[in-house]
Formats: sequence, C-alpha cells, structure tokens
Amino acid sequence: MLKMKAKTLVCSGILLFACALPAARAQLAGIQPLGSTVEENNDLLHGWSVRKALVNEPVYNDNNDKVGSIYDLIIAPDRKATYAVLSVGGFLGMGIHYVAIPVDHFEIRNGNLFLAGATKDALKRVPEFEYNKLEKATKPSKVSSQ
Repeated sequence: MLKMKAKTLVCSGILLFACALPAARAQLAGIQPLGSTVEENNDLLHGWSVRKALVNEPVYNDNNDKVGSIYDLIIAPDRKATYAVLSVGGFLGMGIHYVAIPVDHFEIRNGNLFLAGATKDALKRVPEFEYNKLEKATKPSKVSSQ
C-alpha cells in the first residue's frame, strides 16, 4: 500500500511537471510566434543578425590596415541603413572617436569590410558623430508592415 502511494505521488509530480513544461516553452523566442505568422517566424530564423554580423567588425583600408570598427548602423525613416558609425582609435574604451560614414562608401571583399582611401588619422579628423539628444522623442512610435 505504501509503495502504491509513493508511485502515485511520483506519477502525479511527473504529470504536474510535464503539464508545466509547455507553458515554459511558449515563452522561448522562435517557438511561439509572437505577433508574426509561422512563415514569418521561419524567415526570421533563417535571417541574419546585424549585431552578430556587423557590430564590432573591423573595417580595413586599401592597404589592409584596420582603420576602425563598426559601432552602430543608422536606419532612416524609410527603413534603409544609411550610415555606419565607426569607432576609430582609442585604447580600452578611452579616446574613441565616432564617425558616421554613408553605407554606400563601404565595399565587401573576401568577407571583410573596406573603406577605400581611409586612414585612422583621416577618420579622426572627421567631425565626431553625436547621437540626437532627443533620440527617444524622435523614435517611431509604431512600426507598420509594408
């Protein structure tokens, strides 16, 4: 009788645990479509991440000298990437100079980003890029699908 109660208790615990799992899985991105269709979600999973593909990637000049790294991308209201913000120079996060360069100035060669004619010194002479102080106020309040 005691063995039967123990088995019932164990089985009940397993069932409660198993019933709780789907609810936990529903919170994982990519499993439950949150505001998108299954097809859109599949496209998302096969897409690429700007953060992983571009941010902190080195930028080289024609002499294969590293002249900076991608720090950020600026997206225009028409949803197109218009400028890349480069971090130039600096050591351990000190003295970094940020410059905005139009994205059409970059080339991709053998999987690397190139900025023709650029040098660290020339980029440091470019006026420093500063983010809009009213950035939060100017963000689009609603993303519409087109």
